[in-house]
Amino acid sequence: MNDIAFGAPQFLWLLAAPAAFLMLWVWRFWRRAADLRRLRARRSVPIRERFSFGGDLLFWFFLILSSASLAVALARPRGVTTVLNRAGVDIVVLQDGSASMHVTDVPGNRWKRSMDFLRLLGDSLSWNDDRMALTVFAHIATPQIRLTSDPNTVFFFLDHLHDRPPFRLEDDTTWDTNLEQGIAWGLRLLEKDRELHGPSPNGKIFVMLSDGESWSGEVARSIDRAVREHVPLNVIGVGTLAGGDLPEIADEGEEPKSPGRSRLDRASLQRIAAAGGGQYFELDRDADRDIANAIIDAGRRQAPPTTEKGTEEELYWRFLAGSLALAAAGTIFLRERTELWIQLAATATTAIAIWGLIAA
Repeated sequence: MNDIAFGAPQFLWLLAAPAAFLMLWVWRFWRRAADLRRLRARRSVPIRERFSFGGDLLFWFFLILSSASLAVALARPRGVTTVLNRAGVDIVVLQDGSASMHVTDVPGNRWKRSMDFLRLLGDSLSWNDDRMALTVFAHIATPQIRLTSDPNTVFFFLDHLHDRPPFRLEDDTTWDTNLEQGIAWGLRLLEKDRELHGPSPNGKIFVMLSDGESWSGEVARSIDRAVREHVPLNVIGVGTLAGGDLPEIADEGEEPKSPGRSRLDRASLQRIAAAGGGQYFELDRDADRDIANAIIDAGRRQAPPTTEKGTEEELYWRFLAGSLALAAAGTIFLRERTELWIQLAATATTAIAIWGLIAA
């Protein structure tokens, strides 16, 4: 509640009466305290006399506060709420599409396991202000999805790529992993979106899925460029430390054979994540949902906060309730039974009248 306005501010002048009575009450309280000091000084009794703190004056104190609360209620206070939100997140996925991603040391293979995770990542986004893009890299990089807030487009491409990676095993360029090209195309996607739609308030984040095998290109230079653009690089390892056989290839006139084994290079992936200002995760070591939520939360923290003005809320009923509560609390300090019943009857009558006004 940041702002309070009054629908009938002309009634605020009624607060002058409780203010005057409060000054009178303070004077009476001071006089009472002085009388008690003189009484204790002049009287000598065998036991220590006890006097209440304020006596009947406490009832009048609560009654003054009750009347002040009632005056504020008559002025019809209204509170304006403002909600603090954050912008969405722009996730640019850098997907390793090299030959080692075809190793079957995880369910399906590393490529299919990556596509399954990306689908869950898409399911975890709200898609209100969130956007997602995808580029696949091996020796070269090929953008697959531009930054879009349409989940149908993202899921269509992910389903299409699940069994049809863009790079063929028969091509020599597939047997290379050029992270520099992947990051360069990721930054190009962000630049192109800025040219088409202007600056976006969304937090920007890179998510790279790879096994860390056979790096080439100027990796450090590309990571430095992403850091300068304030786009942290989160890395997700795909594969196992035990690894598996690389896909079989065949030369002319020879039987197909595997060129060797591929293992998850956890150490190099962790170094890349640290250099890129992001975090390192690993599929099948961390829960997919936890990884997705951590990445989305990190992206949202990159976005600046935004405020939205809410609706006005009537507050007069709170001051009316406070007025009744203060008047009822004051009756605790009444000593005469007749005064108590009169006060209770007046409070009940006022409550019934207020309830009738609210119901009407």
